[in-house]
Amino acid sequence: MAHSTKSFSFEFFPPKTPEGAEKLRLVRDKLAVLKPKYFSVTFGAGGSTQQGTLETVVEIIRSGQNAAPHLSCIGSTQENIRAILQTYRANGIKHIVALRGDMPSGMHAAGEFRYANELVEFVRAETGQHFYIEVAAYPEVHPQARDPESDLLNFKRKIDAGADRAITQYFFNPDAYFRFVNDAQHLGVNAPIVPGIMPITNYKQLARFSDLCGAEIPRWIRKRLEGFGDDAAAIRAFGEEVVTELCENLLESGAPGLHFYTMNQAEATLALWKNLDL
Repeated sequence: MAHSTKSFSFEFFPPKTPEGAEKLRLVRDKLAVLKPKYFSVTFGAGGSTQQGTLETVVEIIRSGQNAAPHLSCIGSTQENIRAILQTYRANGIKHIVALRGDMPSGMHAAGEFRYANELVEFVRAETGQHFYIEVAAYPEVHPQARDPESDLLNFKRKIDAGADRAITQYFFNPDAYFRFVNDAQHLGVNAPIVPGIMPITNYKQLARFSDLCGAEIPRWIRKRLEGFGDDAAAIRAFGEEVVTELCENLLESGAPGLHFYTMNQAEATLALWKNLDL
């Protein structure tokens, strides 16, 4: 199966300990062999992992790979975002993932940025075309959106503000993705929308994440996973089969690539890659 025109990328979160950093280097080296378009690195609420994000991205770039830091704006100021952008430019970073992010704990006001489209507008006003900007998309509707229509309009505003491309929240129902892409195109959105892919390795962790971010685990998948109990090998094998089938469907039906949420692990993503013959 030829996928040479499609884009593949991997997401990490900044390690919190020296041991975590060393482990992530090993994971990065294993995944770098696959020649991804880039690695992205997440950014905590209110920039709580800001320094870790920068250090991780710089290290990835120095290893010879492309890297994109996430940048969230909620609870932040223009001055702070301006300083971060200057730091990124000084370190040779040309690609960012611009997000609203979650409100930092203890804060009750959004700050100078309420939505990601305002961040995208600010980045373009400050830096022109220096950065390739990606934004988030929610095929199953953002958990805080009023309704699907307003969520889609919010997404369009991010693209209209100057974003180049979008990465979706993970999902397990391909129809939700294709419907979202179709609806966005009807609104005049032509930017590529890349599916976010979450390998299934730990059911309890997946259920917790999904409840938080509004990603639906279809009932038949949930019931099968619950039925495996604590059989980790059975959960991994079933998860690999389900997610491989999802990825095949997406790629064969025209998705522009895949963005893997690795959870700083290599094995599950490598298994999917092998199954997909990428």
